[in-house]
Amino acid sequence: MQQEFTPMILIHLGAALAALVLGIAVFLRRKGNLAHRVLGRAWVGLMLVTAITTYWIRGGGSFSWIHGLSVISLVALSFAVYFAMTGNILRHQRIMKGVFFGGLVVAGAFTLLPARLLGQALWSSLGVI
Repeated sequence: MQQEFTPMILIHLGAALAALVLGIAVFLRRKGNLAHRVLGRAWVGLMLVTAITTYWIRGGGSFSWIHGLSVISLVALSFAVYFAMTGNILRHQRIMKGVFFGGLVVAGAFTLLPARLLGQALWSSLGVI
């Protein structure tokens, strides 16, 4: 059975792509000001949507290792927000960088594998597979 781009997958993909773009912008901008806090909250919201929607995306009806990464992301985001609110900026920064690179960049790279739905769509449209 071939998997399709369901509405939940499209919501997940849209939130992840928006979080990727917004995350880059947040990293490149000045930190600690109102704009950083507003953009950071939006980024956390997008990451929450990205992580939570994975639980409605299951290949073959079962959970996979990526769902464990979603749990880690949710916990890490909670700690990062807590550390920002309590003034522990170094821990906040470390966790946010970890969630960005681990939860978006690395996990996103895995979605581009030819056996995955997005990877299949991308590589077949480019004529590679």
